[in-house]
Amino acid sequence: MKELRERIEREGKNLGNGILKVDSFINHQVDPLLMDICGREFARRFAHLGATKVLTAEISGIAPALTTALHLGIPVVYARKHKPITMPDQVYLTLAPSHTKGRMVELIVSPEYLANGERVLIIDDFLATGATILGLVRLAEAAGSSVVGIGALIEKSFEGGRKALEPLGVPIESLVCITNMDHGQIVFADR
Repeated sequence: MKELRERIEREGKNLGNGILKVDSFINHQVDPLLMDICGREFARRFAHLGATKVLTAEISGIAPALTTALHLGIPVVYARKHKPITMPDQVYLTLAPSHTKGRMVELIVSPEYLANGERVLIIDDFLATGATILGLVRLAEAAGSSVVGIGALIEKSFEGGRKALEPLGVPIESLVCITNMDHGQIVFADR
C-alpha cells in the first residue's frame, strides 16, 4: 500500500535486530488519517469473510483494528496485557513473546466480549514471527470462535510469521511487506 510504504520510507527507523521503529505514526503517536486509509483497505480485502468481531492486541494493534472494524461495521475487541479489576474472574488468557519488550506478555480477553460462534478477523500492527497473532488465535479458539482472516499493517517476511500462520488455512494480508533489514536497510517486497 503506497501511503504506508511512503511513510515508512520517510519516518521509519531500522534499530537493528529486526526492530522497525514506526512510533511517529503507528506505535506511539498515531496518524488517524493513515490508519483510516489502512482500515478501509483491510475492510475491502476482508469484507467477503463475514467477520463478526475484529480482535487485536493492545496497544499498537488498536488503531488499525478500530478503523478496520469501523469500515466493516462490527465491534473490535483487544486483548489486554494486564487484567483490570473490572474484568470477571474467569477470562481467556495466553502468553506470547514480545519482540520489543524482550519477554513473555499475557494476552487476556473477557468472555463477555468474545463469545462462542464469533467469526474473528485478527488485525495487528506487525506480522513478524507470528507469535502474537498465534496467541490471539488461541484466545479466539478458547472462546469457541473461529478465525476467518488475519491482517497486518507491516509484515517482516524474513522472520517467518506467514509460514507459521499458513496452517490455519485463512487469508493472510499485509499492507506492506519488508523482506530484509540487514545493515540498517529497509527493503520492501515489490508486490
